[in-house]
Amino acid sequence: MLIRAATANDLLQIKALWNAMIRDTTATFMSVQKSDEDLAALFAVRRDAFLVAELGGICAGFITWGPFRAGDGYVHTAEHSIITQTHGKGIGRTLLKEAMSQAYVQGIHVMVAAIGGENTAAVTFHERLGFAKTGHLPQVGHKMGRWHDLILMSRTLTAP
Repeated sequence: MLIRAATANDLLQIKALWNAMIRDTTATFMSVQKSDEDLAALFAVRRDAFLVAELGGICAGFITWGPFRAGDGYVHTAEHSIITQTHGKGIGRTLLKEAMSQAYVQGIHVMVAAIGGENTAAVTFHERLGFAKTGHLPQVGHKMGRWHDLILMSRTLTAP
């Protein structure tokens, strides 16, 4: 497995992973799938905050991070999105560890994860990597005809 900076050539595979999650799960409360234009615009802004895990020549997962909230008081806090094709193979762990290292070097002090309340595997995954539950917002998301809770987790970053 190779962890590397994402390139424009990865966007088609990233879109497929992201849209499957949007379409098929409540892991995100988004219901509108990503277009080529959406991803190109995001990539243009986050070129230095977008990694892929390459396995056998394909994108087996990705992570990207960006502003947690607007305003200069939050400039040292980032929220990440991570999606992998498979679970339990170390892809997500390796991606998140590398993202935290790079984010720290970029001046990020705290990394935030916003996780759908039904996604207990993501909560456990983040706990194993040192994230703590810092918030629970009941019924703030709506998808697939139901209300969903949002779990906030965070971790203070340290030098790699």
